[in-house]
Amino acid sequence: MNIKIHNEHKDDIFNLLVDNLRQFNFDKMGEERSQPLIVAIHDDNDEVVGGIAGRTIYHQLLIEVLWVHDDKRGQGLGIQLMEIAEREAKKRGCIAAQVDTLSFQAPKFYEKMGFKIVGKVSGVKNSPDRYFLLKHYHGE
Repeated sequence: MNIKIHNEHKDDIFNLLVDNLRQFNFDKMGEERSQPLIVAIHDDNDEVVGGIAGRTIYHQLLIEVLWVHDDKRGQGLGIQLMEIAEREAKKRGCIAAQVDTLSFQAPKFYEKMGFKIVGKVSGVKNSPDRYFLLKHYHGE
């Protein structure tokens, strides 16, 4: 047996790792039912000027990215994107949402949207703090 470092992406190795982890998860949790969720805002020229992307899995919305073009910020588009994505997640049976964000990105925005900070990684030299946030949908 030997251990190798690969400094470029290896689809075959990555897919093997993911497939085996999914099988492990299936053995513990049952079928995964991961479904992508993307909501995009298009301008009059059909260019994407903002969006949210993630997936629903294990009754949770996992938010991977939320972005609004600089020229469109401050107009409530981020709130609209979140509301639409969360509404769809609830239709899919989600009871919670989670996201992670860096200190210079949007922790305050997510708190305004009802998320609670459940974890924080800080104190790493030359690196921003990283926040982990969770929102429960019970009672909604």
